[in-house]
Amino acid sequence: MLHNFDEIIDRRHTGSLKWPYTDDTIALWVADMDFRAAQPILDTIEQVVQHGVLGYTKPTEALYKTIIKWHSSRYDLALDKQHILFSHGVVPSLALMLRVFTKAGDAVMINDPIYTPFMTKVQVNDRRLITSTLKESEGRYYLDLADIEAKIIEHDVKLYLLCNPHNPGGRVWRLSELEALLLICKKHNVAIVSDEIHQDLTLSGYEFTPFLRVAKGYEHKVASITSMTKTFNVAGIKGSLIFAKDQELIDRISQQQRLGDEHDLNLFAYEVMRTAYEEGGDWLAQLLVYIEANIELTLGFLLEHLPDIKVMRPEASYLIWLDCSAYGADDQALYDKLRAAKVELSAGIQYGTEGHLKMRLNVACPQEVLIEGLNRIHTAFSDMS
Repeated sequence: MLHNFDEIIDRRHTGSLKWPYTDDTIALWVADMDFRAAQPILDTIEQVVQHGVLGYTKPTEALYKTIIKWHSSRYDLALDKQHILFSHGVVPSLALMLRVFTKAGDAVMINDPIYTPFMTKVQVNDRRLITSTLKESEGRYYLDLADIEAKIIEHDVKLYLLCNPHNPGGRVWRLSELEALLLICKKHNVAIVSDEIHQDLTLSGYEFTPFLRVAKGYEHKVASITSMTKTFNVAGIKGSLIFAKDQELIDRISQQQRLGDEHDLNLFAYEVMRTAYEEGGDWLAQLLVYIEANIELTLGFLLEHLPDIKVMRPEASYLIWLDCSAYGADDQALYDKLRAAKVELSAGIQYGTEGHLKMRLNVACPQEVLIEGLNRIHTAFSDMS
């Protein structure tokens, strides 16, 4: 079945977080997509509603089997049923992992830049936030392993929160990088939680490696969190996965979940997850082709019209990290100029100090919308050059 990603669906006046506008502003910010969900997913939701009984629900054997098959066939990650826990979302899982691996006052390390909730969840849960700035070389971020180890020692870090693939920089960390990070964390007894929600959006030419596949012999200190919601554009249906392979760790995570009844999902989440993993592969394959075309379109446009923007080509997902420092010296002024041109991007400064004068651009929209958004970016920055 061919999927029409060129279809323009008006999301205004629907309660959409991404499209709250009353005018014709174009949203190129929040990381969800402006595409209709895969038809099998929509059919499943309709079937659940037509059944008419929306009672308490638990995960089925069919759901466990399709989760296991998806991760085995795509990423060579061997999972059993007991390795899988369910959560309301990846961000709630981050907060959960802080309770599992640390106590109040403990040091938790993240990279800079990073998806904003990595910072906020550490801080609001009364942990000490330690940052290691990523090194940039030839348009790509790298882990600063020497800095990571030095700060682990200096601050007695207990937990490292990894984002793989990285948001906002789009890096898919190589096996050698993950192995080097693991060695440091093992040496200093640091737990690792890997947020892998963008895994299925890895672009052609790159290979995603689940951290649990690297962590043999250290599974008691490693958990990964992921979700089908980013992959299949169903973020409004809350639901995510936690993977761990050490039984004692699994029990600790489960115990923490049950303290707040965070261990089960709603009926729609279970059914959408099952359908996505069983029948969504074709839709995803076509989506990735479309996203890559949008990335190429964007890179070409910026090179021609705004060549002073330094672009970090993503290796995964539909988010492009832009260095806009040639067009201003104030983060708020850059953001405001774009908003005045009726286009919204995510201000880079919210992802850490490394995001100063940077913007995150979401290209997961119909090409007609993307082109208009790019033209508005051009208009905004042309006035500043």
